[in-house]
Amino acid sequence: MSQHSDLRRRRAALEDEWSRWVPRLKTAGRSPDGGDALRPEVGESWVRSLGSVDPGRDSAPVSDGGTVHHRWAGSPLRRPVDGLADELHSIAEDAGFVTAVTDETGTILWTCGGRTMQRRAERVNFAPGGRWDEWAMGTNALSLALRTGRPSTVFSAEHLVTALHGWVCYCAPIRDPGGHVLGVLDLSTTWDRSHPLAMSTVRTLVSAIEARLRTDAVGPLPSAGPHPTAGPRPTGGLRLRCLGAEEAEQAGGPLPLRPRQMEILTLLALEPDGFPPERLREALYGDRPVTVSTFKAEISHLRRALGGGISTRRYALTSPVSCDAVDLLRALGNGDTAAALTHYRGPLLPRSQAPGIAEWRAQLEVAVREAVLAGDRPEYALRYGERAPYDAEVHEHALRLLGPGDARRALAAGRLSTALRDD
Repeated sequence: MSQHSDLRRRRAALEDEWSRWVPRLKTAGRSPDGGDALRPEVGESWVRSLGSVDPGRDSAPVSDGGTVHHRWAGSPLRRPVDGLADELHSIAEDAGFVTAVTDETGTILWTCGGRTMQRRAERVNFAPGGRWDEWAMGTNALSLALRTGRPSTVFSAEHLVTALHGWVCYCAPIRDPGGHVLGVLDLSTTWDRSHPLAMSTVRTLVSAIEARLRTDAVGPLPSAGPHPTAGPRPTGGLRLRCLGAEEAEQAGGPLPLRPRQMEILTLLALEPDGFPPERLREALYGDRPVTVSTFKAEISHLRRALGGGISTRRYALTSPVSCDAVDLLRALGNGDTAAALTHYRGPLLPRSQAPGIAEWRAQLEVAVREAVLAGDRPEYALRYGERAPYDAEVHEHALRLLGPGDARRALAAGRLSTALRDD
């Protein structure tokens, strides 16, 4: 409530400054002295903009739609934005934003967001083809970021055009590896949803786009196979070790993930068809009273750590992930007990108490055990017996399969004795 009151007071102060200065700036020809409420860069932009922009206009001018389509198709930003599309959609829909990407001229090339916010945005042509440079649409976050080369926020009546006074916009320029500004990324919403962390989110997303631009500039590694010419690149090189361990690697190096993120990633790897949000939430928290926002924040943090790779609405992996538990299931499905035992190095995420992980943990353990007991190879029973020292039935099975003169009988007998003693 206090934050909303502060926003309302700030909006009222800016409306007063706008009403006091904008009607007379065109003839005054100098920047307004608006005191504490009005930032100097905003007042200076008002003066520049009034030469070409009517504050009473209701929407941005629009470029030719066909031209915009071709510009986006050939834009260096398209591939990295496509690769992060799921995360951009999720952030926009979850937080009530519209996300936009422009070219270096301030023309919007791509947008996403929830249906309600996109309809609002379309009314002012905050949509592909809309021109948002200072000459076309006056003072706004996109035009300031392009002019200054720095992140910019424009709140409510800081916008020159009155049709935008109900909005707040957060924007940052996107640069290629050589430092040239290719365009901007913008998150926009209604003024009452203004939040200090929004700009941090924009900066993080721009960093992710710029990292993908650097990867594209280096180019793919040589390959004997065909090379795709379009579409997002997979997350690539992501490897999970979750049997008797809790480790993730990406591109050959460690990927630090929190325990909850490991649980989410493991569940998504084990269920390639994905989860409806509510079912994944239950698999993670069970009956614990955890808010939807906390749950969605964990998904967003994981997407950010992976550079995308998780779909929205129905949560599923959209990029290849190698996982030892999945390899184990595949081996069991092929009847390859030897390979299954190679993969099975212990319980699934042994420290996790998430209900979905516990269910999979029991399922995998039972499946491996049954494969061993159904087999006629004593070495399988011995190998599994190392992981299950208190499983008397497994040790008895090993003894039945070992010949009378086999030296390994002593090992199986010793394990059986310990298991029976501790039973």
